[in-house]
Amino acid sequence: RHFVHSKVMAWVAADRAVRSLEDDPSLAGDADRWRAMRDAVHREVCEKGYDPVRNTFTQSYGSRELDAATLLIARTGFLPPDDPRVIGTVDAVREELGSDGLVRRYSTDGGSIDGLPGGEGAFLACSFWLADALRMTGRPEEATELFERLLALRNDVGLLAEEYDTAAGRQLGNFPQAFSHIGLVGTAVALAEAQPAEARAAEDDAGGGTAG
Repeated sequence: RHFVHSKVMAWVAADRAVRSLEDDPSLAGDADRWRAMRDAVHREVCEKGYDPVRNTFTQSYGSRELDAATLLIARTGFLPPDDPRVIGTVDAVREELGSDGLVRRYSTDGGSIDGLPGGEGAFLACSFWLADALRMTGRPEEATELFERLLALRNDVGLLAEEYDTAAGRQLGNFPQAFSHIGLVGTAVALAEAQPAEARAAEDDAGGGTAG
């Protein structure tokens, strides 16, 4: 299968290579070739990895399954956060892969493509990705609420596992899990950095803007 997240990351590699050469022309590399590759991958993903009927990117080309990794599309710069396809993907992942407010990586119903038994819990890293996506798509209150809920799942010494079983109310999988903690730190920093800008915008709205 042609997985959408893998294709997006191939786009990221080409995009960052082009940016590096544009920022520092002394670097060796074929910017035109990488730019063409970047643009071709972008077109292909938008054509084959997007479901226009459901307004969401899918797990792989031609699939109806979803993948929480597509929440990273705006964060990578593949599309801007206000793009309707990004917003639709966030909403679809939240709806179809949601597990009592948290997020599973992908559906394991009816057999999984990873060859493992079903019954996975919610992936905490993916739930942090959802918080990031909510913030980026203009829903900071929901992002903060989800982040605070995730913080409350930590154990007595502040550690998180790989997954969380919302029904049993306990952590699952590898413990402690570095990816979960990387997600925690990243979301915390992003929310903290966004607060001053949001506060200024609220003040401007309340005061009718700054006089010139």
